Amino acid sequence: MAAIGKTWTLKGRYDDVLAQVPERLKAEGFGVLTRIDVKATMKEKLGVDFRRYQILGACNPTFAHQALGIDLAVGVLLPCSVVVYEADDGTTVVTAVDPLQTLAGQDARFTAVAGEVRTRLHRALSGLAG
Repeated sequence: MAAIGKTWTLKGRYDDVLAQVPERLKAEGFGVLTRIDVKATMKEKLGVDFRRYQILGACNPTFAHQALGIDLAVGVLLPCSVVVYEADDGTTVVTAVDPLQTLAGQDARFTAVAGEVRTRLHRALSGLAG
């Protein structure tokens, strides 16, 4: 399977890494608009246990506005997903969408804005401690 987005594997505790992600994103102009606790949802909806796993919807309003100005249908790809989960070996894994794969890979009009979003997401998450 091809790589999906960009992934960082950290030795830091899940709770510590998860707490850092919104702060690091904010430093690059992103806010977390949505937060899905997959573990809690799986338990509530299916009655099954699942690893600690959260999906954060990150948005940089300036770049979202630029992308929507190119094509309103781009909203189906907003906000940018960032996943944080606890791996079997106790490490914490963070994966961010790569807009150059999902957006610019489909429509070259988005290359510039997708490239800038990618750079900022990667810069924010590369700075995670752990």
